[in-house]
Amino acid sequence: MEVCSSHNSDVVLKHRPLTALRVLRGLLCLLVILSTAFMMLVYCAPVTAVALRLFSIHYSRKATSYLFGAWLALWPFLFEKINNTKVVFSGDTVPSKERILLIANHRTEVDWMYLWDLALRKGSIGYIKYILKSSLMRLPVFGWVFHILEFISVERKWELDEPNMRQMLSTLTDPQDPLWLAVFPEGTDFTEQKCIRSQKYASENALPILQQVLLPKTKGFSACLDVLRSSLDAVYDVTIGYKRQCPLFMDNVFGVDPSEVHIHIQRFSLDEIPISEDEAAAWLIDRFHIKDQLLSDFIAEGHFPHQGSEGDLSSLNCLVNSAAVIAFTGTCTYLTLFSSIWFRIYVALSCAYLASATYLNIRPVPIVGFLDSLFIRKTSCSV
Repeated sequence: MEVCSSHNSDVVLKHRPLTALRVLRGLLCLLVILSTAFMMLVYCAPVTAVALRLFSIHYSRKATSYLFGAWLALWPFLFEKINNTKVVFSGDTVPSKERILLIANHRTEVDWMYLWDLALRKGSIGYIKYILKSSLMRLPVFGWVFHILEFISVERKWELDEPNMRQMLSTLTDPQDPLWLAVFPEGTDFTEQKCIRSQKYASENALPILQQVLLPKTKGFSACLDVLRSSLDAVYDVTIGYKRQCPLFMDNVFGVDPSEVHIHIQRFSLDEIPISEDEAAAWLIDRFHIKDQLLSDFIAEGHFPHQGSEGDLSSLNCLVNSAAVIAFTGTCTYLTLFSSIWFRIYVALSCAYLASATYLNIRPVPIVGFLDSLFIRKTSCSV
């Protein structure tokens, strides 16, 4: 059977034909998603992620996660209900609302979006955060969302990334704050050329030769464990496979691919993962060796073992959530265009703040904490 041929290839036909109706529907969905993101950002972010954060990071995160989780839930609705993409879960049945570190393979540019389908089922879609390349933070509107949701950006140069990563991770250690931190240890999506380079490196360093995944980079994973271990409940090892071919972003928008997404989950308690950096790195490489075999079996058999670990999304819940988000956006649009000029001034100031805060990586510090640190600094100087 055909399973995830290279998405750079034009030879494999799409699962569904790209008709005029699909293009129109896809563009309409994209317009709704972009407009809802923009209006929720400019109207809600200054309140939840700025004003509320000046008094409590915990309640700021809860409010931000609740509101923007409703927006993120539009994507699984698009994938599963509008595009009729079948999302099949297998492996361990995992508990809801755990604080987790999630490691996944990186087949294509949209893998991370399908993790929302799992997070939504677990009531954690607003709490998922990613470690992603810094260029994505510069995307219009989407980059603002990533900043407000506290995604961690990296340059993919460890000497530059380590201090920034550790500083950001240190702000996520409160066990009262729900957390899904997703890491793609391969560092980039899978292509045949990258696979050849990875195999060459593995051969030169006596490491496993992998066929379906790239050799994982271990330093970021080890840093996450080092900083967060005491506040995590588990580590999820997630393996993602696609039937036919790996989809691109616009394939998802127009609903032409993929036909099926298969997500295999293995849950590990923190006790099962070594503490030392070298042993944790070896554990991660071993997991990717197993993941490589899982994907080879998936290509041969068309499915992962132990299917059916998660149920379907509720169509009613998806519709109610989408209607609420669209109604909120419609109200905000009306206020901006047809109501008082003060709403337009508010939107302009909000855009200016979001653009500058994202570019400069600014997050407000609670007033009490700021005054405490100021007082301690003055006391130490006087001594």
